[in-house]
Amino acid sequence: MKLGIIGLPQSGKTTIFNALTRGDAPTTASAGRFEVHTAVVDVPDPRVTKLSEMFKPKKTIYAKVTYADIAGLEAGSAKSGISGQLLNQLSQMDGFILVVRSFESGVVMHPNGSVDAKRDVESMLGELLLNDLVAVERKVEKLAEEKKKGGTDKTLNEKQTVLFTRLLEALNEGTPLRKLEYSNEDLKELSSYGLLSRKPVLVVFNMSESQSAPGFELDVPSVALMGKLEMELGQLPAEDAAMFMEEYGIKELSLSRMVNLSYELLQVQSFFTVGEDEVRAWETKIGATAQESAGEIHTDLYRGFVRAEVVAYDDLISLGSMNEAKAKGKLRLEGKEYLVKDGDIVHIRSSL
Repeated sequence: MKLGIIGLPQSGKTTIFNALTRGDAPTTASAGRFEVHTAVVDVPDPRVTKLSEMFKPKKTIYAKVTYADIAGLEAGSAKSGISGQLLNQLSQMDGFILVVRSFESGVVMHPNGSVDAKRDVESMLGELLLNDLVAVERKVEKLAEEKKKGGTDKTLNEKQTVLFTRLLEALNEGTPLRKLEYSNEDLKELSSYGLLSRKPVLVVFNMSESQSAPGFELDVPSVALMGKLEMELGQLPAEDAAMFMEEYGIKELSLSRMVNLSYELLQVQSFFTVGEDEVRAWETKIGATAQESAGEIHTDLYRGFVRAEVVAYDDLISLGSMNEAKAKGKLRLEGKEYLVKDGDIVHIRSSL
């Protein structure tokens, strides 16, 4: 699960990256260099801690989320084409965190003058959509040329033409591709294209300590954070951070909130594997089957899937042990089509 943190110049996206990852990446602009800062963060989950206390394993492994601080977007860049380096990075992301400047202090580096959060959100979302519009237009034109020349798979050409024409119509109407519904066949076809407006988006308003959240509504999820303060708190020793958090009325740092929002954004849930050697949290898509979730652990478990032994987290905790869960009928066998639920403890039986 990889989320790209992007924003217009001087939005404070690296500050947000540092707050999320407790990092110290330089927050000053690099002179013309294309840089990507990446950090892998443990997903805080009290259920993993509780399972570790129960099984006392040699290793305890939390789920992970990767955040990438990517070079800033420039207003109007999609018209001339987002640079190859930047587009390559953006295409690899599972979703985007759009950092929007909501503070007035310092130098405002915006072509239209003073800070305007609503304008900046619309500008960035517009850049992602415009990039896709250009790419899809080219694809539709290429398909038309191939059909005219002949010698290609006519059935494939027709299917692709129907799909990409539908995308083009939506983009021409200003509709981002994430709002459309897709068949499994469509998703397979589009998986290699990296279309940017199809990826889920979370807007983060980067505020100063004295500000309140912007009052306008968006059609994408959003959250307001005091980026600079949270970055500084994340870099303090735990005791000092707790004292300052109490002073500012901050109940938790942005990391926990943002990871939960990241999960929600990408429609991901956690399931667990437990034992004496290891207690581990795994990510799987909401609605994933037992066989698909087994593939998150290892491809051999997907290919050799026989059955899944499953017990709900709450049942295991309330009964106190696997033996009790089995005795009470809470540990059950499920087939490959079973839909894994958030918090399931799963053991895969495999023929491989």
